[in-house]
Amino acid sequence: MIQDIAPKRLDNQYKPDAAPQDDSVVFYFRDGKVLVRQDEGKLFPTYAQLQRPQDCVYLFTIGRKAFFLLLSAEDPVIPACFDFEPVRSIRSNKEAKLPSFYAFYTALHLSGWYRVNRFCGACGQPTVLDTKERALRCTHCGNIIYPRINPAVIVGVLHDGKILVTKYARNAEVPYYALIAGFTEIGETLEETVKREVMEETGLHVKNIRYYKSQPWGSAADILAGFYCDLDGSPEIHMDRQELSRALWASPADVILQPDDWSLTNEMMQRFKEGKPC
Repeated sequence: MIQDIAPKRLDNQYKPDAAPQDDSVVFYFRDGKVLVRQDEGKLFPTYAQLQRPQDCVYLFTIGRKAFFLLLSAEDPVIPACFDFEPVRSIRSNKEAKLPSFYAFYTALHLSGWYRVNRFCGACGQPTVLDTKERALRCTHCGNIIYPRINPAVIVGVLHDGKILVTKYARNAEVPYYALIAGFTEIGETLEETVKREVMEETGLHVKNIRYYKSQPWGSAADILAGFYCDLDGSPEIHMDRQELSRALWASPADVILQPDDWSLTNEMMQRFKEGKPC
């Protein structure tokens, strides 16, 4: 999955005094796009390639490589071999390999948090970077804002040797499948989210809910919790057509996996497809 970068590991301890080195990777997001290299070479620019811009905020380290986020309101000096690409296209980029993709999605998560919290939600005054922890502080009213993480579930519903697979309405044309998924609402347990999301999207009841594994997924600023469960009652599907374009019971041979192995959804489907315990 996306976080499987061993023997390297993510060190996300906040280091407010960390300064970028020439080989540090710098993420620069603008209008739903990210700056990437257009010719052969590393996917994202280094501090030296951007001619050492100001306003670089330390994000994290993977192995010995440090990653920073450029928060400047004005474009730095951009070399001719770089251009902006939609963040959605990075996953299919030929150079987007682990751990670079993991770093990109984690940086995307933090970039969105910095962007939407430039002003205090309590009094409307500008926020500043905290000097001790990863937080934004309002110097006017003292409000402290921490990075937001949205809990969500991925659900593999099993019945009679088959698994419930879906296609989202927004991605009806893709050839591969997904699983039921959704965000946890206020006051819910994760298990309650599993039951509600399955019911809302397919009209099915489930039982024997069991936790499998979790995964950070920065594009939605969430932490995904994967669960398997069993059908409870009728297998007849009543699909929510606003959410889904397809929902069906698939045997192992009929499960079409995603083109990469980075997602928790894909790992859970692959586990079923290979006959492993679910």
